[in-house]
Amino acid sequence: MLEKTPVLDLICHLILLLGAALVCLPLYFVFVTGTLSQEEVLVVPMSRLPSNQFFVNLATILEKASFGRQLLNSFVVALGVTVGKLSISIIAAFAVTYFRFPFRKTAFWLIFVSLMLPIEVRIVPTYESAANVALPLNVLSTWFDLSGLFSRIAGRDVEVGLDWNMVNTYPGLILPLIASATATFLFRQFFLTVPDELLEAALIDGARPMQFFRLILLPLSRSNIIALGIILFLAGWNQYLWPLLMTTDLQMSTAVVGLKKLLPPPDGLPSWHLLMNAALITMLPPALVILVLQRWFVKGLIDSGK
Repeated sequence: MLEKTPVLDLICHLILLLGAALVCLPLYFVFVTGTLSQEEVLVVPMSRLPSNQFFVNLATILEKASFGRQLLNSFVVALGVTVGKLSISIIAAFAVTYFRFPFRKTAFWLIFVSLMLPIEVRIVPTYESAANVALPLNVLSTWFDLSGLFSRIAGRDVEVGLDWNMVNTYPGLILPLIASATATFLFRQFFLTVPDELLEAALIDGARPMQFFRLILLPLSRSNIIALGIILFLAGWNQYLWPLLMTTDLQMSTAVVGLKKLLPPPDGLPSWHLLMNAALITMLPPALVILVLQRWFVKGLIDSGK
C-alpha cells in the first residue's frame, strides 16, 4: 500500500533544492567571474551576472599559461592511472581469489595494510625511487664491484653509475600511482560473490585460467570496472602533490597544478577572471565523465552493494 504524503514530499523536495543551491551557488560565481574582463573584476561590488568575455579569457589562458598542454597532461595522467590501477588490481584480485599458492593470505593482507599508507606518508621514498629508478642496480654494483662494467657501457674510463630519471615524464607521473589496495580489495570481494559453479563449469569445458578470467569474470565485472574507473579517473585528475613534486617543467605540469600559477601576485592586478575561467575548464572533464557514465556508475555501486 502506497501512502500519499504531499506535505512530506514537499518538505523533502525543498530540502533537496536547498542542498542543490548550496552546492551550485559557488559554481555559479566561478562561472560569472570567468566571463568578466579585467576592468569588471575591479568593480566593487562585482557583477553577479555573466559577461561576454568567457572565450577571450579562455584564449588568454590557453596561449599565455600553456593551459592547453596542461589539460592534455591531466587527461593522459588520469587515464594512465585509471587503466593501470584497474589492470593491476583486477589481476591481483583474481590471483589471490582463485589461485592457491604459499602465503596467499599474507600477500592479500600486506596489500590491504597498505591502505594505511597514503602517498603523503611515503612521498619521500617514492620520489627517490622515481627520480633514480636505477638506484637498486647502483647499490648492487657497489656491493659486487660492477662499476667497471658500467664504465665500459658508458664509454668512459671514470667510474659511473646508471642514471634513469623519471622527473618531468609521463611514466614518472603515472607509474608510482598505479598500485591500488582499495581497488584490489573491492575486486576480490566481488569475485568472492561469483558462484563456484561457474568455475567448475569452466574447468569441465577445459577452459584455462585466463580464459575463465577473460570470458566470465570480466563481463560480470563490467559495471564494477566502470564505476571504479570513474572514481579512479577523478582521483587521478585531481592529483596535486605528486605532479607538483615530479614536474619542474611547465609543459609537463597538470591542470590542477597549473591553477596555482594563475594566482594573482600580491603586488599585481587581480586576475581572478583568468583563474576562475581556468578552474571552470578544469572541472568540466570530470563532470562530463560522470554525466556520460552516470547510469553505469550507479549500477556499479548497486552491484557492489549486493
